[in-house]
Amino acid sequence: MKSLIVCADDYAQSPAIDAGIIQLIQQNRLSAASCMVLSPRWAEAAKSLTQEIRNKADIGLHLDFTQFGDAYAHPVLIARSLLRSLPAQAIRLNIHAQLDRFEDVLGTAPDYVDGHQHVHQLPQIRDALLDILKQRYSKQLPWIRIAKPPASNGFKGKIIKLLGANALEHKAKTMGFYCSGDLLGVYSFTGDSKDYEKLLGTWISAADSSTDTPALMCHPAIEKPESEINDPIYSARLNEFLVLNSNNFYLLLQTIKLTRKPY
Repeated sequence: MKSLIVCADDYAQSPAIDAGIIQLIQQNRLSAASCMVLSPRWAEAAKSLTQEIRNKADIGLHLDFTQFGDAYAHPVLIARSLLRSLPAQAIRLNIHAQLDRFEDVLGTAPDYVDGHQHVHQLPQIRDALLDILKQRYSKQLPWIRIAKPPASNGFKGKIIKLLGANALEHKAKTMGFYCSGDLLGVYSFTGDSKDYEKLLGTWISAADSSTDTPALMCHPAIEKPESEINDPIYSARLNEFLVLNSNNFYLLLQTIKLTRKPY
């Protein structure tokens, strides 16, 4: 039976996202959750990441350079990284600071690292990240989620992959890191819950053709009055939670082995 990591992004971004992710972990629908530790509510959100939750799912760092803190606009970050014009020392300090915030609140290193909007794979950032992780956690390296959508994932998937997936994977494996395989779950964040359910079935079927353990990323949230109205994918988050919380998804999970790590 094919193994699959089901990973929810953006933990600590909002109460609605956090509540949705925690509920799905408790119901054994997710096996990993990625945390935005620069969020002002990180310390409060982390209180729900109890030992029970950590026994059910890997908890990782969602490396952030584009939303909280001293953030770049995403296109600017991409352009500057491709030109190798990002301030190297500032990049390293930011990565250390996020790892410190993760450790200070949860008391452990992250189980894995990925990136908000896949920034962890960009030039300059990926090299600094892997060097710092090797320096800090040489005795037990976190695994790395690789943003490598399969070729069938269309134009958006190709662009994501071209921004550094192969380079990150090659260097990480050379340095002794375990890496996830294909990144499933890339789509336009449009459509309704039925559309997402169809996509989900396609992605789980695609897991069979991945050579390494693939990761299916998702962005669920429950509906809450206090949710961020400026979240551009909030409607998609609600659709995702509805499907991931459904009996149909439970039946889909019976066809694969839900796993926490790519090894």
